[in-house]
Amino acid sequence: MSGKAFGTLRGTVLALALMVAGAGAVSADSLSGDYLAARQASFAGDFKAAARYYGEAVKHDPENADLLERAALANIGLGDFVRAEALAERLTALGHSSQIGQLAEIAVLAHEENYAELLKRIEEGRSAGSLVDGLLKAWAELGRGDVSAALASFDAVAEERGLAGFAAYHKAMALASVGDFEGAEAIFADPTGGGMQMTRSAVLARIQILSQINRQSDAVSLIDEAFGQQLDPGMEDLRAKLEAGETLPFDIVTSARDGIAEVFFTIAGALANESAEDYTLLHVRVAEYLRPDHVGALLMAGELLEKMGQYELAAATYRRVPREDAAYHVAELGRSDALRAEGKLDAAVEVLEQLADTHGNLPAVQSALGDLMRQLERYGEAITAYDRALATFADPDPAQWFLYYARGICKERDGNWEAAEKDFRAALEFVPNQPQVLNYLGYSMVEHHVNLDEALEMIERAVEAEPQSGYIVDSLGWALYRLGRYDEAVGHMERAAELMAVDPVVNDHLGDVYWAVGRKTEARFQWQRALSFVGWEDASDDVEPERIRRKLAVGLDTVLAEEGRPPLKVAHDVE
Repeated sequence: MSGKAFGTLRGTVLALALMVAGAGAVSADSLSGDYLAARQASFAGDFKAAARYYGEAVKHDPENADLLERAALANIGLGDFVRAEALAERLTALGHSSQIGQLAEIAVLAHEENYAELLKRIEEGRSAGSLVDGLLKAWAELGRGDVSAALASFDAVAEERGLAGFAAYHKAMALASVGDFEGAEAIFADPTGGGMQMTRSAVLARIQILSQINRQSDAVSLIDEAFGQQLDPGMEDLRAKLEAGETLPFDIVTSARDGIAEVFFTIAGALANESAEDYTLLHVRVAEYLRPDHVGALLMAGELLEKMGQYELAAATYRRVPREDAAYHVAELGRSDALRAEGKLDAAVEVLEQLADTHGNLPAVQSALGDLMRQLERYGEAITAYDRALATFADPDPAQWFLYYARGICKERDGNWEAAEKDFRAALEFVPNQPQVLNYLGYSMVEHHVNLDEALEMIERAVEAEPQSGYIVDSLGWALYRLGRYDEAVGHMERAAELMAVDPVVNDHLGDVYWAVGRKTEARFQWQRALSFVGWEDASDDVEPERIRRKLAVGLDTVLAEEGRPPLKVAHDVE
């Protein structure tokens, strides 16, 4: 991005002093209060609050370019391009060049299909970014009706380093949008391909193109190759129509405005794993604005907002996906996740229960419902959901391992150990060395005092697979402790405590191991630490504070005797 457009977003509060100093007769208290509130909202990724407070700050200092730009950015994050463009126009009038402002103005011009003005801006060097300008010019040429100029512009983009794949995809979309499906397929079929990434959108576009040129069987083969046997409802429907000989409409890109929306969407996809979420979101929001029915953009925006902790905005974005769309269940799963993260658990449950009624044949839906019920400790309902998820598979599938594993956890927590063990072992039939399953089964057998040698072997395999997992290393130390191999347990428990320093269960276990080898002062210290971490953030809640307090009062030996448990096998007292 040019100038200070984005770098200053992460600047320090020192900028406040400079702004207030130059605010003249403006009330410093009013400006500084709104500015600080806006900055805090920006750091938190809260676009709604940032737009509000930057808007108020702009009222106090209407010619402050930094405030105008930040306000524009916040409004783009909200998807409000009308306000963002008004702010961008003020920036331009003040003589400031801002990439964020350019982005807002370009989005509005494309929305109005004012392609002549778009081309003029590009010729004048008013850039929206190196990744955008060339493709934007090509689509604007097409929107103006000059197909030859558009194709030449796509070819020019292909000559730029790293952009050949983008150019090839958009040239194919442009040809298809004007009815040249043979030409579009020739680009897809080119073995060199320019490095084109076959995203879901690209695959779907080619499926529709193949159908338009009466190559339905090739389209079916492409579906099978790209998506396998477990198809979502939308893809199943497309496959059935193709097998019946139907011609699918081409609707990925139907106009130049759609094409520009696709530019911002594909660039956002390229940025997703390399850039900050807020920067990627700007491009997705443009795609949404230009094409409100762009489900891929809605899903990406929802996911980005979730990552940024903006769960209310994420849920609202997911909700815009229409019920009849093939990706509706994906959006509802995302909405449920956002509601759960926001603390609206009843609403999250309601979303999944309703989805199970309409899309209950999808294992992902039943699995998500089971996961949520498991989190809420409603184990019976979780087991029922996992039962239904497993029933959706006609044949054994490696994906079933997690369902057996999760159902086993619920059965173990619900007090049905024998059934739980069967599920854990069923999961291991699919993934024999899965460390989570090996650890949970091995640890559970240790806790139930059964098959201790086998349990130890399982946990050792889990540690070998995940040597940096504190939970798994803790399990190994605890298994050795249960086997009476206290000296061997010490090193593993100390390592677990290093990996998970604030986990109360790990510190409690280390205290028990220290007691068993006679290091009683250190044992008490660890039990005190365990108590201090109860309830901390994401710390395990599988801890018994009252039992720890009792150990501090009378010692582990007395507690074991009071519980009717076997005494420690070796009596050490080195202190």
